[in-house]
Amino acid sequence: MNLTFFDQFMSPQTLGIPLTILALLMPSLIFPTQNNRWLTNRLSTLQSWTINSFTKQLMMPIDKAGHKWSIILTSLMAMLLMINLLGLLPYTFTPTTQLSMNMGLAVPMWMATVFMGLRNQLTTSLGHLLPEGTPTPLIPILIMIETISLFIRPLALGVRLTANLTAGHLLIQLTSTAVLALLSTTTLSILIMIILLLLTILELAVAMIQAYVFVLLLSLFLQENT
Repeated sequence: MNLTFFDQFMSPQTLGIPLTILALLMPSLIFPTQNNRWLTNRLSTLQSWTINSFTKQLMMPIDKAGHKWSIILTSLMAMLLMINLLGLLPYTFTPTTQLSMNMGLAVPMWMATVFMGLRNQLTTSLGHLLPEGTPTPLIPILIMIETISLFIRPLALGVRLTANLTAGHLLIQLTSTAVLALLSTTTLSILIMIILLLLTILELAVAMIQAYVFVLLLSLFLQENT
């Protein structure tokens, strides 16, 4: 059976059962749970401090009516972050390289922000489709353009996350394949191995940044509609 570079993005199966659900549950299994002890360990303290700082920073520019989204956005950030980082380990599967999953996260969240804006402030939400001071002949064209850009938002969210993670995984695999192929040439293989190490560090940063950007853009959509 001939393997290709894209086989790593296929959903793994055991006895015909997809293991994507198990991969999605891994972040919740790794995070330590709170208990009734007065004294917690350093990991729980660091986790609580990180979550509180991120939630405060994320909710600061949003109106008070949108603060009910804090648990959803923070949980989504933690899940995406852990899935992206765990996907960089050898012999693992990254669910966020699947466009179907990312669109399944982006579309409902985007629709929820849009519907909330239409329900709470219909005039203001519709006013975003037409900039103030637009000349009369350009009104139909601008409304069409703004409507298209509004519906492209969830597609951009999903495609951005998928493309960045997929490209990073492919680069790491291509570079590691080059290292194995050039083991006979010591100097060249060491040079490529250094490049592979730097690329892995870059992918760690990309995994964290993409999770943050995904949630940040959702918070901007929420801020626009509250």
